[in-house]
Amino acid sequence: MPEVRIAAEPRSEFGKGPARRERRAGRVPAVLYGHGTDPRHVSLPGHDVLLALRTANVLIRLEGLPGGSQLALPKAVQRDAIKGSVEHVDLIMVRRGEKVTVDIPVTVAGEVAPDGLLDQQLVQISVEAEATNIPPGIKVDIEGMEIGASVHAGDLQLPEGVSLAVEPEILVLHVIAAPTAEQMEAELGLPEAEEAEAEAVPGAVPEAGAPAAEGGEQPQAAAEAPSD
Repeated sequence: MPEVRIAAEPRSEFGKGPARRERRAGRVPAVLYGHGTDPRHVSLPGHDVLLALRTANVLIRLEGLPGGSQLALPKAVQRDAIKGSVEHVDLIMVRRGEKVTVDIPVTVAGEVAPDGLLDQQLVQISVEAEATNIPPGIKVDIEGMEIGASVHAGDLQLPEGVSLAVEPEILVLHVIAAPTAEQMEAELGLPEAEEAEAEAVPGAVPEAGAPAAEGGEQPQAAAEAPSD
């Protein structure tokens, strides 16, 4: 996995106010921790961080820190709900050769049998890999898979040096029978059928304010329950 180099600056002011000033200046407040050391508060250029985080499990080399550069992986990312900009990043320190547990995406290639429907239970899966050799993802070939066929975690073809961090029996995806046209029509027509059935129930009480049936009396409103 290639490294992304980002210039980092130590950060000595904390709290919401200083963090807002960092963001207004186009920077992202971040915390670097791991290996039993005290957390280190740093400031990163926002544009560089946004570009780096486009890659899942990106390996970042923080440069310009006291004591030299440091390799890190994003652990948690906080984004603005509306703008999508990065507001804060938690980074965990890693070393070459060190094993880490990460989630990688599971993608599919191909089409299942015409009468089948793919039901993918997991879009990502936890694996253990070297921090500097994390696979970008796992691809599953589903071409021609028949109804009832399934793929479990233990069936996935993992790259060399990568192992599962979940139980191998966990279901990743399977193929189910596609609904027939009659089933889809019945499901779509269910609300109307229920409404028609409710209207046909003998003795049904009309809504408040509705006129009474011809020749009948207006039903009395139910007494209100006493308030607490």
